[in-house]
Amino acid sequence: MGDASLSGSTMIHIKLKRGSWEIDLDCPEERVTETIRNVLAGLDVPQGIPRALDEDKSAGAGRGVTCKWLLEGMYREGWFSQPRSLSEVDEELARRGYHYDRTAVSHSLTDLVREQLLSRDGAPRNYTYVQKKPPEPAPATHL
Repeated sequence: MGDASLSGSTMIHIKLKRGSWEIDLDCPEERVTETIRNVLAGLDVPQGIPRALDEDKSAGAGRGVTCKWLLEGMYREGWFSQPRSLSEVDEELARRGYHYDRTAVSHSLTDLVREQLLSRDGAPRNYTYVQKKPPEPAPATHL
């Protein structure tokens, strides 16, 4: 285990493996938990969502990932390029490991319609949601 830093605290070396990622870290002993939590939160960013969006929405900052944030990511991936029902959206979120009440999913979809990212067609209780315009390409990001 590690060398003493300038402040006198013990430095800890940590090696994390998660999926295809392998990360080596050095941090002060008193910040191990915080450091690991921050790294894991960064690795949980859904694919296709730019890191800047994660920071803007504070999704990984201790409050958890919101349904709307995930739907915005799905929009940016082009998942809404074909019309999708509420059931399809709910099933896709569940497939990705996120389980929300259908009412929360519906409200989040309505927010995206109001923000003009998605359009809604059909009748109440039978709407489909589709992207209103193609998503802008995500900027290159680095971990």
